[in-house]
Amino acid sequence: MKKYLITNALLINEGQTKPSDVLIAGERIERIGNEISDANAQVIDFQGNYLIPGMIDDQVHFRDPGLTYKADIHTESKAAVAGGITSFMDMPNTIPNTLTRALLEEKYQLAAQKSLANYSFFMGVTASNLEEALRVDNESVCGITDDGLYLEKQEILANNPEYLEKLFSRAETLVALHSEDDSVIRRNLQQYQQAYGDQIPIALHPAIRSSEACETATRRVLDIQKKYNNRLHFFHISTAAEAKLFSPEPIEKKRVTAEACIHHLCFTDADYENVGSKIMWNPSVKSEEDRVELLKALQDGRLDIIATDHAPHSLEEKTGNYLQIKSGALMVQHAILMLLELVGRGELALTTLVDKTSHRVADCYKMVDRGYIREGYFADLVEVAPSAPWEVKTQSLLYKCGWSPAVGRRFSHQIKRTFVSGNLCFQDGKFTNGQTGKRLQFHKIR
Repeated sequence: MKKYLITNALLINEGQTKPSDVLIAGERIERIGNEISDANAQVIDFQGNYLIPGMIDDQVHFRDPGLTYKADIHTESKAAVAGGITSFMDMPNTIPNTLTRALLEEKYQLAAQKSLANYSFFMGVTASNLEEALRVDNESVCGITDDGLYLEKQEILANNPEYLEKLFSRAETLVALHSEDDSVIRRNLQQYQQAYGDQIPIALHPAIRSSEACETATRRVLDIQKKYNNRLHFFHISTAAEAKLFSPEPIEKKRVTAEACIHHLCFTDADYENVGSKIMWNPSVKSEEDRVELLKALQDGRLDIIATDHAPHSLEEKTGNYLQIKSGALMVQHAILMLLELVGRGELALTTLVDKTSHRVADCYKMVDRGYIREGYFADLVEVAPSAPWEVKTQSLLYKCGWSPAVGRRFSHQIKRTFVSGNLCFQDGKFTNGQTGKRLQFHKIR
């Protein structure tokens, strides 16, 4: 059994920052303490660098199968691991859409062969597969979602109260939703098409996919959830108005949880001028007021976790007029580093970063033995070197599609090492082996 002894680390975990050693034995953490010794362990001296639990990203689109010209599980999991993300949960809008348990298991088999990170996959839910979606195994599947899919008439679930009633009244697993009001978006789009034709400026994306569209849908979904008290999670909350709808009570008491995404915390509508379609996501990147309120909601517990919504497209798909451009962009390789810049500016506490990217994700999904640096837990660990400035260059990208909105940005930290389930798979800019991650497991009762 392979052993690693991490020494001289600055451990950031469960609200504390303290010097510590950590002994890894096989897949798990055996001991945490000071001046640990083990003659059989390979010693790694962190020299005062941060030791944090790996980020658990609950919202990625790795495009495998069917859209692998954009990305695949192998390429994007490599980028994730290099960025300190040790586990991910992938969306069902692949080709074919993941709408049966058989197709879901095929994705798990792909990941078992190709993923460097630990993995789970959402079951998709549409008008055609409610009974099948409700049969997923809570202990081996993270949840069910409509993200990237449509129910009917090109509308998402948040716009169909009748269907939500059926789903919420019967769901015994976590249901995660994208929440925007399609009728508001269509109205706004029609207004700007009349003004600009096909040449709608990218900067109007947040006016079309507006704060009103988000708040209207989120209020509707919350009103229905109150009737059934089912386990509901909101993906990518993007507005100040929505953030004020959620409760700061402890996560273990919550039946409704919600997340913010890194691009909504690190960009604003002022950035469309320079970055353009490369920060065009749905929901849209919005105002500075929205960004600041999302950060406040993370700090006070109204919002529970931080995710990436990593959604690759080819460069060709990110060019053209407004109606041609596909929404979504790249984030996993630089997610933690972008958050650390917020820490450096005093906008986010370092312990909150760890809490929202690891601890609370594990709590939200009731994951088994993940998300914390604890004895007996899986060794999903990341070394971060502070005061190690560098600039993102295109040639340093690991994404299959070869671009990122982070290109040209300077970061003050570097990811030095990443352990995935005890495997030291990334070190000093290189991958040490091709060992794959593990399928995530969850507690049955959500």
